[in-house]
Amino acid sequence: MAALTPQRVTQAGMAPTYAAAAAGGDTFLNDGRTMLHIKNTGAQITATVTQLVKCSDGFLHSVAKVVPATTGDVMFGTFIPQEFNDVNGSCAITYTAVTGVTVAVIQMSETGRS
Repeated sequence: MAALTPQRVTQAGMAPTYAAAAAGGDTFLNDGRTMLHIKNTGAQITATVTQLVKCSDGFLHSVAKVVPATTGDVMFGTFIPQEFNDVNGSCAITYTAVTGVTVAVIQMSETGRS
């Protein structure tokens, strides 16, 4: 499991850097303004961010997204820190396969400025 570094978007913009998805899953620091961008050049996969604490209605709502084969490109998030973060402030993401899968963790700045 690799710890992915969030990349901050500002008014000036940002060109994300992608990391290979780890077979055992990845983690990322989550401040509630964090989202994922997953690219896939392999077979179709499902990426899942696990909710650890039940919502106010008493349910778990882990987020599972299908990333299509060969040219798959999916963005999703944000994640409520009180429901998705572990004790270290991180979320966990798992993948059904990692061949050809890259991921970027994108964090929106609070004001749009750096």
